[in-house]
Amino acid sequence: MSHSGAEHWNQWAETLNREELDALHLRRLKRVLDYAWARSAFYRQHWQRAGFHPDMVQSLDDFKHRVPLTDKQDFLQMQEDFPPYGPTVAVGAADISHHAETSGSTGLPLRIPFTDYDTERYGESWIYGWWVLGIRPHDSFYFAFNWGNYAGFWSAYWGVRRLGATVYSGGGQTTEQHVRNILGLKPTVLISTPSYALRILEAAREMGIDLSASSLRFTYHAGEPGPCSLASVRRKLDEGFGAISGELLGIAEVDAVAPGCRLRHGVHMSEMSNFSWSMDPRSHEEVADGVIAENVVTTYANSAQPLINYRTHDLVRAYNRPPCGCDMTWRYLDGVVLGRSDYMVTVKGTNVYPAAVENLISDVPGVSPYFQLILSREGSFDELLIRLEPDSHISSQEWDGIAEEVVRRIKDVVGVRLRAEVAAPGSLPRHDLKAERIVDLRRDEFRRELDRQGGQ
Repeated sequence: MSHSGAEHWNQWAETLNREELDALHLRRLKRVLDYAWARSAFYRQHWQRAGFHPDMVQSLDDFKHRVPLTDKQDFLQMQEDFPPYGPTVAVGAADISHHAETSGSTGLPLRIPFTDYDTERYGESWIYGWWVLGIRPHDSFYFAFNWGNYAGFWSAYWGVRRLGATVYSGGGQTTEQHVRNILGLKPTVLISTPSYALRILEAAREMGIDLSASSLRFTYHAGEPGPCSLASVRRKLDEGFGAISGELLGIAEVDAVAPGCRLRHGVHMSEMSNFSWSMDPRSHEEVADGVIAENVVTTYANSAQPLINYRTHDLVRAYNRPPCGCDMTWRYLDGVVLGRSDYMVTVKGTNVYPAAVENLISDVPGVSPYFQLILSREGSFDELLIRLEPDSHISSQEWDGIAEEVVRRIKDVVGVRLRAEVAAPGSLPRHDLKAERIVDLRRDEFRRELDRQGGQ
């Protein structure tokens, strides 16, 4: 395939109309169902117990409503009982070429096997978002993260290899060394979480270095809300690096499911590698375009461990006919992920999604990306305290005003008045993967740690 001069990595696929996309999905989904029935003991038994057989699917509606849902907890339990992968695996050990894991940010990490084919498909999902921003095979990518088992940026590496570009690994380096490597190696693309990219900018300023004058022309991010989720993050990244920032929504065990729209107000589902639909998390019924609901995904990019009608628990505002204004026809998630259906607390009688609070905080001018949501319990009620850190250029006289603005915005949108306190700039933790913003003191392990510290 020649991409020379094209606005899209795959011009044909990315501009198919909805009717053509749906017909293609139905053919692929039938093949996925037959594959899983023949090769995965888990799916065969799971479906037999539910009275389902792949022959029952003759339409997309059949698929959405007849194929039993699956959930990460199912896979975690099977891996616990039958390590390493459980009976969901659909290939032999000799066909597994890469082992990865989820970050474990919402619980135990899930082990993920990949075949060579899976890594090619998974990596290509990144390229769609890179290409529409202007990234090309002549570019060079600097990876500012440690190369552990975490699947997220390994898949970006697979994407760079598929694109044919150059990889510079920053594994094991300090933040200051990342700054020096960017100056010395002269990459044109930075790959990192958005909060760690902002930490790199912070370190560069402390070193007296202006990275907006560096070789970087693009920065690209995943793992937490970034430039396609939050205008404030987009502005800080664009201005700080003097580059164009982009974002991808990934689900480690599934795929790089949604590369950023070129207009950078949302993301498009990678429909060459995934089929998705929106479900009311309580009734399990499909909802209309534009209604916030849970994203349910089936991947074509993981043949080793198929994920079919898989509950992501991500709350999204999705459109099958994109209103974003670009010419890509793939399903559009406006604002990317808006919350989690499986993570909600009740504060003062009001249901609060921490992810929604995070997004509101991130959009307040003067607040750094390094804030924490402290969850605790008073009697039978949940409490949520916001611990903020102002940007370093904000004077201490302005701190209380920033905290009051955060509280006001949350009250206006969520409907509950939370408490906020201010920590000194530079005092809250920094991370090179996902920012660990939620501290849940309600969990037994946190209680034991607090008791231990109190006894010292």
